[in-house]
Amino acid sequence: MDTTAAATTGAVPAESAATRRRGRLRPQEGDELAGVMDAEGRVDESRLRSYILKNGGVSPAERPWVWRFLFGIFPCSATTLQQPLLAEELAVRYGAMKRKWQRLLPGTMRIRLNGSDDELTAAVRFFEQRREREKERERQEAVSPETRERLSFLELQAQVLLERVSLDLDQLTEAIRIIDKDVPRTERDLDYFQGEGSANLLVLREILITFAAFHPEVSYAQGMSDLCSRFLEVLDSEAEAFWCFCSHMERAARDFSSEGLRRKIEMEAGLLKELDPELHSHLLTDATDTLAFCHRWLLLGFQREFDHSDALRLFEVLSCDHLELLTPALDRALCHQRLTTDHSTEEAGPPPLEPRPFNPDLTFELFVCAAILMQHREALLRCRGEVQLIQFTSSLQGRLDLDTVLLSATQHFLNYCSNLLRRGWGYPQAPPCNPPLLQLRGLFS
Repeated sequence: MDTTAAATTGAVPAESAATRRRGRLRPQEGDELAGVMDAEGRVDESRLRSYILKNGGVSPAERPWVWRFLFGIFPCSATTLQQPLLAEELAVRYGAMKRKWQRLLPGTMRIRLNGSDDELTAAVRFFEQRREREKERERQEAVSPETRERLSFLELQAQVLLERVSLDLDQLTEAIRIIDKDVPRTERDLDYFQGEGSANLLVLREILITFAAFHPEVSYAQGMSDLCSRFLEVLDSEAEAFWCFCSHMERAARDFSSEGLRRKIEMEAGLLKELDPELHSHLLTDATDTLAFCHRWLLLGFQREFDHSDALRLFEVLSCDHLELLTPALDRALCHQRLTTDHSTEEAGPPPLEPRPFNPDLTFELFVCAAILMQHREALLRCRGEVQLIQFTSSLQGRLDLDTVLLSATQHFLNYCSNLLRRGWGYPQAPPCNPPLLQLRGLFS
């Protein structure tokens, strides 16, 4: 059975009107988040990230607004007046990008279904109906001459820029083949992708194809659909989901390469060896020489190990770049400690060693992974071989408590910093008042 779904081909993305009608969430006076924004709508990025970190994520009502800044839809310097114009420009550019691959590969505009997936067949129908309704609303909506002129200019500008870009059509065709296998399996148990919302699966497909077309160095790999679906669900905007996904993939792309993921797993093993040598020794044997069973956790940001709402909160926390955020504060504290160290005590013994620098690639997700492993160390110590390890870790899906894991991971991170400082400054024991650790703890309290 071949069922087809056509894509929108209008000059202006249909969602731009829907976005204007929906408005943009922003903190209200009295909200805790209101403190991160000034009177003109500019955001204090450091305060925003600290808010997310201290609160273990944000509420569902805050999330769309926060993600637009956290994942680069709006620069933090953008005012309230500038933000809709920036979103409009990004929507027009996305629409032009999508039309380019659709024009070059018209046969791929339609997803072909082979089999008897009644839900996905209905999704195709809902998709077509939705696009027709959106196009009709666009035709009926009154647009001022100034707005029409601005959109026409943005469209022309986008087309000129894209003329310089050539697409690898063979590579893109192969990427679409994989996408068409992955998308039907994506988040089918979420309300957002059920019933009439199942049309969102085909919106997701177009986002992923557009990404693969214009990022040939990354293209598409299995698992990206799960990551991208988060942005579409939270923002409910095709263009904004695309740009947020692009922003996230700037740092996550290497994890989808065999070399990048191998290195991350090796770093996880090294961290576990320092935090829990016994568990590390048990898990890394001749029969199981890597922590490959953690592959999915690290690739998808523990998306299936927690309740869905908690998984979104964790994704926000992991996207705050903990170590990048903390390093400047720690550097200042170390400098302060160096300047205030009693030099008379240094003369009594060997000079202190230089502190070992933090590894910028040692991201907080590795501490989260270690915390989960150490919380279940007794069960893991009973596992024999990789098959049992995979079975056990698979049994954790949807069962972990996020607040407990975050508390444990934070403590392991603080202990790790403390050990580095003790080794680096030659303290046989932690000093009675350790300025770096006090500053670090202040960020979590």
